[in-house]
Amino acid sequence: MLIPTAVNALKSSRSISWSPTGRLQQTLAGCLELSGISLHSGKVSKVKLCPEFAGRGRYFDFKSNFIPASIDYAEESPLCTTLCKDGFKIRTVEHLLSAMEAMGVDNCRIEIANEDDEDSEVEVPIFDGSAGKWVDAIGEIGLKLAIDQCGNCCEKMAPYVNQPVHVWRNDCYLVAFPASAVRITYGIDFPQVPNIGCQWFSTAPLDNMFYAEQIAPSRTFCIYEEVEQMQNMGLIKGGSIENALVCSVSKGWINPPLRFHDEPCRHKVLDFIGDLSLFAQLGSQGIPVAHIVAYKGGHAMHTNFVRHLSENIRVEK
Repeated sequence: MLIPTAVNALKSSRSISWSPTGRLQQTLAGCLELSGISLHSGKVSKVKLCPEFAGRGRYFDFKSNFIPASIDYAEESPLCTTLCKDGFKIRTVEHLLSAMEAMGVDNCRIEIANEDDEDSEVEVPIFDGSAGKWVDAIGEIGLKLAIDQCGNCCEKMAPYVNQPVHVWRNDCYLVAFPASAVRITYGIDFPQVPNIGCQWFSTAPLDNMFYAEQIAPSRTFCIYEEVEQMQNMGLIKGGSIENALVCSVSKGWINPPLRFHDEPCRHKVLDFIGDLSLFAQLGSQGIPVAHIVAYKGGHAMHTNFVRHLSENIRVEK
């Protein structure tokens, strides 16, 4: 049994604490609706984003089943992030959640449906492979202060990193260092693909304007020689050169031009922000206030990192 002094030492050793941001929670000023083909299933799906009360956070409504956009419901899946609850699944949520987190949509009901009434899973549309369409739609409809059911505004909280936190596997790692603002430094390495190679990108620091201009337009990418293998796994049924950058080991980019010389690395940051958004709770900020350095991450490592953050939250007295 822990004696009181040991309990206090345990509390103070936690690496994450929640603190006010000095801002109020927001939601959409109105509803917006977009539809399009999905990357992996190839089916057309429709998404309607609706304003929500403060403190409700972001959640999906699929056939009247409510699935919070929370790490508690994330499951490992190939090449995307999937949320699952009571047998219902929402796939490829990362681009939408990335845009909502970065643009300040703290509370939102996300209604989603596809063309098959019998499906127990649905996938968010891929559009051009970036988050640009979501950012544009959010910018067009605008934001407003979110109020709770009593008509009160709620302060927006954020997780602050007090001590370094890390996860790693082989030569891949994610580590968060204490910092006064959000900053992400991300590295990728594809030595077998010369036109991608080793790239690094850093936000300086991250805000909604920087995200909209420098991160959101970056598109998902794949290696041409791996396409057949992914198709054999039942993936990328809706993939095309219209919604992904394709790079060949020997021939280089199949569908240039790139929007940025380091577009693949920037897209990894886009994905990472979407996965970090799963740390949000009750309308709070999901991205930790920290300098996060990542190298050769992916969705599985991203969500593992968020789970590790959840285990290191300081328990206040």
